[in-house]
Amino acid sequence: MAKTVHTTCAYCGVGCGITAEVRNPELHLVDIQGNENHPANFGRLCSKGSALGETVSLENRLLTPVVDGEKVNWNKALDEVVSRLHRTIKQYGPDSVALYGSGQLLTEDYYVANKLMKGFIGSANIDTNSRLCMASTVAGHKRAFGSDTVPNCYEDLELCDLLVLVGSNTAWCHPVLFQRIRAAKQQQPAMKVVVIDPRKTDTCDIADLHLSIKSGTDVALFAGLLLDLSVRGVMDADYVGQHTTGLQSALKAAEDSVGSVRLVAELCGLKSTDVETFYQWFARTDKTVTAWSQGVNQSVSGTDKVNAILNCHLLTGRIGQPGSGPLSLTGQPNAMGGREVGGLANQLAAHMDFSDMDDIDRVRRFWKAANMAEKPGRTAVDLFRSIEKGDIKFIWIMGTNPLVSMPDASQCIAALAQCPTVVVSDCIEKTDTSAYADILLPAAGWSEKDGTVTNSERRISRQKALFPMSGDARPDWWIISQVAARLGFSEAFDYSGASQIFCEHAALSGFENNDSCKRRGFDISALACLTESDYDQLEPVQWPVSDSQLSSPSGRKRLFTDGIFFTEDRRARFIPTRFEWQSNQTDSHYPLLLNTGRIRDHWHTMTRTGLSARLSQHIDEPFIEVHPEDAERFSLKEQSFCRVSSAFGTAVLKVRLTTGNRQGTVFAPMHWNRSNSRSGAIGSLVNPLTDPFSRQPDFKHTPVKLEPCHFNWHCVFLTRKKLDMQAFTYATEIRMEQGFRYELSDNRSMIEYLNPGEDRIDYRDPVSGVVHCAWFDENVLQGVLIAGRQSVLCDRSWLQKAFLKREWTVAQRWQLLAAVASQGEGEGKTVCTCFGVGERSICRAIVSDGLTEPAQVGIKLKAGTHCGSCIPEIGRLIRSVN
Repeated sequence: MAKTVHTTCAYCGVGCGITAEVRNPELHLVDIQGNENHPANFGRLCSKGSALGETVSLENRLLTPVVDGEKVNWNKALDEVVSRLHRTIKQYGPDSVALYGSGQLLTEDYYVANKLMKGFIGSANIDTNSRLCMASTVAGHKRAFGSDTVPNCYEDLELCDLLVLVGSNTAWCHPVLFQRIRAAKQQQPAMKVVVIDPRKTDTCDIADLHLSIKSGTDVALFAGLLLDLSVRGVMDADYVGQHTTGLQSALKAAEDSVGSVRLVAELCGLKSTDVETFYQWFARTDKTVTAWSQGVNQSVSGTDKVNAILNCHLLTGRIGQPGSGPLSLTGQPNAMGGREVGGLANQLAAHMDFSDMDDIDRVRRFWKAANMAEKPGRTAVDLFRSIEKGDIKFIWIMGTNPLVSMPDASQCIAALAQCPTVVVSDCIEKTDTSAYADILLPAAGWSEKDGTVTNSERRISRQKALFPMSGDARPDWWIISQVAARLGFSEAFDYSGASQIFCEHAALSGFENNDSCKRRGFDISALACLTESDYDQLEPVQWPVSDSQLSSPSGRKRLFTDGIFFTEDRRARFIPTRFEWQSNQTDSHYPLLLNTGRIRDHWHTMTRTGLSARLSQHIDEPFIEVHPEDAERFSLKEQSFCRVSSAFGTAVLKVRLTTGNRQGTVFAPMHWNRSNSRSGAIGSLVNPLTDPFSRQPDFKHTPVKLEPCHFNWHCVFLTRKKLDMQAFTYATEIRMEQGFRYELSDNRSMIEYLNPGEDRIDYRDPVSGVVHCAWFDENVLQGVLIAGRQSVLCDRSWLQKAFLKREWTVAQRWQLLAAVASQGEGEGKTVCTCFGVGERSICRAIVSDGLTEPAQVGIKLKAGTHCGSCIPEIGRLIRSVN
C-alpha cells in the first residue's frame, strides 16, 4: 500500500516542501509533488525537485564499507578509521586532522560532526562546501548586526515595490522564488525589478532595468548608492541616530573611493543614466528588498559587497520590515543549518565564536568537552593547501565532491593523492573524490535520511525518510557517533536517534543566552524538550523559537523590527567599504575573465541530477558562453571547440555565442565532473584567491585565454551500455531513458574502437563521408553511431526515443539510420523539462495557432505551467518565430 511522506527538497536553499507518495519502497518507486501547505513553496517545485523520484535508485550507490579497496563490515571499517585517527593524533597532534562537510548534511549530522571535532578531538579544522557558498554573507551579517541573522523572509519578495536582485540568476538557481516574484509583479504592475549582473540571464525576463556591471565592481555601485542617498537626504535620521553607529566613516570611505554618479558609472561600465535611474528608484521607494546570491558571495571582496548593500538599508531604516530589507538567497539546502551548529572552521557552535573566551568556556561546559578547541581552524582553500604541504595527515570528507567543486581543483587532487588517510562518507560510490579514498563509508541518501534542514528565511523543516536504508548505509550522525565511542567518548555521543540530537542542539542554542551575557540571535530553546512524536510532527518554523520577548514559541518572520541588534551596544554597524580593483586582472596572456555558475536543471557535481534522463536534455554538454566580438577576435564559431586555459588548468568546451555576456567576459557552468566529461570540469581553472574576511573563494573572476581546438573526427554514439570514455580527447556522457548518449571528438577514427554489434546496418554518405550505423539484438535496438569529419547533424532527441521502441521493420531500421524524424515527429531540444516539451513542438504550435504569449503556449502544450523556469525561453522562441 502506498504511503504519503512530507519531506523537504534536496537542492537549493529555498527549502521547498515535498509530498512523496511511496508506491514501492523495495523498488524505490515514488511520486514527487510540491507540498501545497509548505510556506516556502506552496506546492511549487522546480524541474530538479520534480525529478527527485528519478534519482533515488541504487545506481552507483555505496552500500558497503570499503577499506583499502576491500569490502568489509562496519566493525572493521570503524576500527580502521579510529586506529588511523588515533595514530595520527598521537604522532602529529589534533590539528593534523580535518573534516570537510557539506551544506547537504542534515543539521543533526552537522551538529555531531562539529561536536566531535571541536569538543573532543580538539581541532577546529572542520569546514564545509558552504564556505564556497555563503561565507561572505555570514561575515557581512556579523560585522553589521553582531550575528549571522537574515532579517527578512520570502513574503517580502512579494510585498516590496522595488526588488533589487544582485549577482543572482534567480530564474535558474532559485526557480520557485522567481515564480513567486513573477506572480507578484503581474499582480502589481507598478512593482520594479532591477537585476545587477554582468550577464543577461533569464532573470532579466522580468527586469525593468538590467545593470550589466563590470565583474567585481559591486562595492563601487552600492558605495555610490549610499553616498547618493545621503546627498538626496533620503536618510531615516531617527533610526540611524538611535540604532546604528559608524555612518560618517562609511560615508567618508564611499566619497573617497567613488565620489559621483559619473565616476560610479565609469568604474562599473554602465551608462550614467542607468545608474541614476537605479539610485532614484531606490531613493523614492520605501518598500525595497535587495536580494543576492553567489555573484556577491563568491568574490575576493564578497564581504564588503554584502556590507555595502547592508549600509544602504541601514541608512534608510529599511530592514526587517514588511516588504523592505536585505535577503541573502542561500545556495544549498542546509547551508544555514550548518551555520547554526557552527559547521565552519571559524565558528564555534550555536552562533558562538572563538573570539569570545566566555563562548569557548560555555560550549565546553555544555558539551562536557574533553579537548575543547580554542582557536579557529583552517578554511576550505587553506585546508587543502595544508594537506598538500603535509600539515594535515587525516581528512574525512562527508557528502561532497570537492575535487570538482573546489577552485584550483588540480591542487586538491594532488593534496588527496599524497594524504596518508582519506576517509569519504557518501551515498555515491564512484565520484572524483572517492577515487582517492583509503576508506569509504556508506552514508544514507536523501530518500533515507531523517532530520531537519534550515532554508534561506531561517525556516526549519523536517526531512523524513521515504525508504528504509539500503545495504549497509547508515546516517552520518550514527557513523560519527560510532567513531566517537571508539575514541572513548561514548557518553557524550550516546544518541538513539535524530530527535535526541536536535533537542541537544536546541538546548545549546538557549544555554546562557540572555541579557546577563551577550544575547545571541540564534535561539530555538523552545524546541529543546520535543518528544520523538513532537519532533516527527514538527511543522516548518522560523527561528528564533524561544520564550523570550525577542521571539515567541511559534517563531518570527522578521527580525530587527525594533532596531535592536546583537552587538555589545545593541546597535547595527555601518561598515566602511572602499572600492578597489581586484589584483587578478586580465593581461595580454590571459585577456578574458571567466565567470562560473549553475544551469537550470543540474545541481552541483551531478551525482544526483545526472541520474535523471529528462534533467539532461535541456543543456546536455559543458559549454562556454562567449560574446560574438570576442569569438571573432579569437577565431571561434558557434558550437566550435575551444581550449580554455588559466594559470591553474585547462578545459575543452563547446562555444556558445551570446550578446548576454559583457565583452571581455566568458561564462562556463560548474557541474560537469571527470566521470561524465573528459574535459569539462571547470573547477581546475578557477583561481584560489579568497576574501580576506570570509575566506570564500572567488569563482567569478579568473583571467583566462581561449584558443580554437580542432578535431578530425566527431561522433554521436547512443547505447544501452555505459562507455569508458578515457580513450577519447573530448567526451561527454548524457543520460537517456534507456541508456546513454555520448558526444565524442578526437583526431582519429573512433568507429573501430566503439565496436558495433554483428546484427547491424551501415551506410556511408559518399559525399560527406559520414558513417551511419545501427545494431540490434533480437530486433531490439542496442546502439546507434553516426561519425564523420564534421560536427554531426542529427535529431538526437528522436534517436533517444527510438530506444523505447521494441520491434523494428526493415523500413523502420533504414529510417532510423537516416537519423531524421518524419515530418511533425521530432521534438528537438527540450525546453520544458517538467513536461518534456521540445523546441520544435513549441515552434510548430506558435506557427499553427498564432500564439503570441508564453501563457498561450502553456494552455496548448502545458510547457511553462509547472515550475515556470522555461517561460523566458518560450518567450524568445515566440519572438524568433514571429
